[in-house]
Amino acid sequence: MKAVIVRTWSIFASVVTIAVLGVLVIEAWFFVHVIWWDRHNPAMTSFMEHSLEELRTKNPRAKLQQYWVPYSRISIHLKRAVIAAEDAKFTMHEGFDWEGIQVAIEKNQRYGRPIAGGSTISQQLAKNLFLSGERSLVRKAQEAAITVMLETVMSKQRIYELYLNVVEWGNGIYGVEAAARHYYGVSAAALDEQQSARLAAMLPRPRFYDYSRDSPYLAEYADRILARMPDAQVP
Repeated sequence: MKAVIVRTWSIFASVVTIAVLGVLVIEAWFFVHVIWWDRHNPAMTSFMEHSLEELRTKNPRAKLQQYWVPYSRISIHLKRAVIAAEDAKFTMHEGFDWEGIQVAIEKNQRYGRPIAGGSTISQQLAKNLFLSGERSLVRKAQEAAITVMLETVMSKQRIYELYLNVVEWGNGIYGVEAAARHYYGVSAAALDEQQSARLAAMLPRPRFYDYSRDSPYLAEYADRILARMPDAQVP
């Protein structure tokens, strides 16, 4: 009996050790990529790959629209608008807005369904770079781990530059330069305050608003963002 217990414990310990080593290898892979992307621009993100696969089920020749633009060539109005809309405390927190998360939880409980996320720009970047739109506790845990890596390795400005260049802004539209051209026929540098506020208002549901640009709610939300923009702190 004792021998069986010892053998069982040995097998259990071996399984746990292998699992822990596997997790460490995976996290090391993520960390190496975060270090690389601190100095290099990603040509494609995980979220973009999933989007392209989805588009190509309907059109095998489908392509994404995305053009990299340096941080210095992005309109200050757009930078302020996205901060005001998505993460007002971006320059102050270390990856997580705990107050915002609590507010989102309470709002979701009040409505009985998930209508608010509470994710910061850093968390959204972590998801866009490495993960998919799947919702699970494991994915959220991995998102949190990657967020810590991003905040540890990168400056706030680099995180924001990456985010503005890879975030989804419509059906197959990724990054602020593609969005500026798609919706207004201008460069990211030329976006004015009203255009910037409207683009920021689209971020929660970019594909929907791509086809519903006359939405009254979109116009109302853009006006609220416009009013908050002067107080937005950008990195």
